[in-house]
Amino acid sequence: MIIAIDGPAGSGKSTVAQLIASRLNFKYIETGSMYRAVAWKALQAKINPEEQERIAEVARTISIEFQPGNERQKVIVDGEDLTPVLKTETIGRLAAVVAANKAVREVLVAQQQDMGRNGNVVMDGRDIGTVVFPDADKKFFLVADQKERAQRRHQEIRAKSPEVTFEKIYEQLQQRDFEDENREVSPLVPAKDSIRLDTTQMNIEDVVAQMIEMIGPVHSP
Repeated sequence: MIIAIDGPAGSGKSTVAQLIASRLNFKYIETGSMYRAVAWKALQAKINPEEQERIAEVARTISIEFQPGNERQKVIVDGEDLTPVLKTETIGRLAAVVAANKAVREVLVAQQQDMGRNGNVVMDGRDIGTVVFPDADKKFFLVADQKERAQRRHQEIRAKSPEVTFEKIYEQLQQRDFEDENREVSPLVPAKDSIRLDTTQMNIEDVVAQMIEMIGPVHSP
């Protein structure tokens, strides 16, 4: 079984996807981290994210692995654990530019398809149900009020970055939504056969429970 979970930033898809994967004993793949990894690598090499071919070459040569962790999945990039580094707002903004690069998406989508080919996987992102696995067994599209999503993101990062204000996060999220929804390649849109869930007034446990009920019986790996 392949479970696709898409949605905008701050909709809760990564947290929900990881919990569902854990409870079903499925593999979890957070595709957003792959674009962030390419952005991080390009930043280290001082490559302008607008230099599309050079960025594409980074995507072709980078090694990205996902490993189970105690609290959350680890993202190993070229042998180095970059899990906390990839969650910064700076990398997130660069990742939005990288994600609009057609050649990068072609490389990473092929890798994502290869990762999920054996099934029993939960994969989250912005184009899983429309591009990566259009024939996924279950497709979900999570949404939430924009201010609620900004508040979630602010709570997530303020311990490490207390100088970042809610207003700044809200502004960045609005910009990210616009970029995701209007990019030429794989824009953020729900698959026609996806189940739409508004998580604005829901806690994580309720979202997970509702989705697992909708998924129904699964075969153990």
